[in-house]
Amino acid sequence: MGRTLASGHWKDQRVNSSLQEIESQKRFGFGKNWGRFLRVLNNERIEEAERSLREMLEIDDLTGKSFLDVGSGSGLFSLAARRLGARVHSFDFDPQSVACTAELKRRYFPDDPEWRVDRASALDENYLKTIGTFDVVYSWGVLHHTGAMWQALENVEIAVEPRGRLYLAIYNDQRHWSVVWKQIKKLYNTLPVLLRIPYAACMIAAMQLKTAARSLLMLQPQRYIRSWTQYHKTRGMSHWYDMIDWIGGYPFEVAAPEEIFDFYRSKGFLLLKLKTCAGGKGCNEFVFQRAGAPSERS
Repeated sequence: MGRTLASGHWKDQRVNSSLQEIESQKRFGFGKNWGRFLRVLNNERIEEAERSLREMLEIDDLTGKSFLDVGSGSGLFSLAARRLGARVHSFDFDPQSVACTAELKRRYFPDDPEWRVDRASALDENYLKTIGTFDVVYSWGVLHHTGAMWQALENVEIAVEPRGRLYLAIYNDQRHWSVVWKQIKKLYNTLPVLLRIPYAACMIAAMQLKTAARSLLMLQPQRYIRSWTQYHKTRGMSHWYDMIDWIGGYPFEVAAPEEIFDFYRSKGFLLLKLKTCAGGKGCNEFVFQRAGAPSERS
């Protein structure tokens, strides 16, 4: 694929630079958005998150399994995995996202030794080498926001147990539209804080008008209504907070499905399941399985 991975020194610099960027508000504050999402989190959303894990991983539960949540965000899927019986290790780069995950642990599994929450980066190869390997490594919509997506994709496979599963969601490459969206997101993050809300509101209004117009032209107004009223039934998420995430989510990288497939096939991973966004805006989802015999753990 012609991707050249960085030296260890460069990677350390990249992690330190990224920390400075998030703390100086030069990149999107995902944790602030997730903190607001926790206000609307309820049991129905949690159950939907559990359902989506069971469906994509094709399992009934995760009892006896270990689960690594790379970029845990709100903590919803760490919570879902723990409720499904997994031993969970969560980490995120954004300190406010770490706080959200820790809050969900406090609410639902206080003082639980089977759920660990750290602040760390997917770009920190040394950290990933120290935490061991896991039956399931999960990273949904995260690695394309690191500023070094291919390095992050390289790093997360370190943590996958032989015969373990890697569940990823990566933004789809829409070619010229991806270039446009990158500039929209970059502009959001360079605006003064007071201008970001009206800017996001205008962009969201434009997106919704386009979607509504398409639904009306197809004589399917109920399709647009369902996009709002039933959105929580897709992974338990919130349409509003996901749109804020989309408008502001920067850094921003993309990949075609075949690029991700080829990247992991070259490392001995087998593709078990693929769900695409049909060439449009959004994420393609992949579940891979690593080759090899499972290790014996006590």
